[in-house]
Amino acid sequence: MIRIGIADDQELVRGGIAMVLRSQPDFEVTWEASNGAEAVDLAQANPVDIIVMDVRMPVMDGIAATAAVSALPAAPRVLVLTTFDLDEYAVDALRAGAGGFLLKDAPGEEIVAGVRHVLSGDQVLAPATTGRLLSKYVIARRTPDSDSHLRNLLTERELEVTREICRGASNAEIAGTLYLSEATVKTHVRAILRKIGGRDRVHIVIAAYESGLV
Repeated sequence: MIRIGIADDQELVRGGIAMVLRSQPDFEVTWEASNGAEAVDLAQANPVDIIVMDVRMPVMDGIAATAAVSALPAAPRVLVLTTFDLDEYAVDALRAGAGGFLLKDAPGEEIVAGVRHVLSGDQVLAPATTGRLLSKYVIARRTPDSDSHLRNLLTERELEVTREICRGASNAEIAGTLYLSEATVKTHVRAILRKIGGRDRVHIVIAAYESGLV
């Protein structure tokens, strides 16, 4: 059973998300929180596998809460909710440890798929939307020396894998494009994550945008 926490200051939103998630036979909504601080407390008292986390909340926002729960010994995954206009704070939440994000008005099936994707760590959510968000907010924050950072850190093959990940390609698709086995692709992904200090593929995408690779 997949244990899920929901953090959102709007009761109707929380209730709607909970109803969607409870429709899945292998999903269990363990708790609901109305702000980030409450979410951190509940994550410690009642561990879950993933938290669906709003960004803008009172007491403690989703960015600080994401960083706090990501530092826990048995850290849950975090799926961030952001507004339709691509809230810049979502980028900070991703940097803080979130594994992906969805728009707050996403259809129920997208929320279900998003939870599964973030838990698998296999695919960045909504690559096109991710690209627009990162283009808008990450590129503006680049430093003069950031352009060469990733190129100096990764091998040429790892850079190729990184570019494919940024396109939203799965491991199987990357294997087909680069004429590699899926096992080799997974090895490269693990090596990239280790070098950048990232947790999953969304952090590879952030690093790529920050360094100017894409």
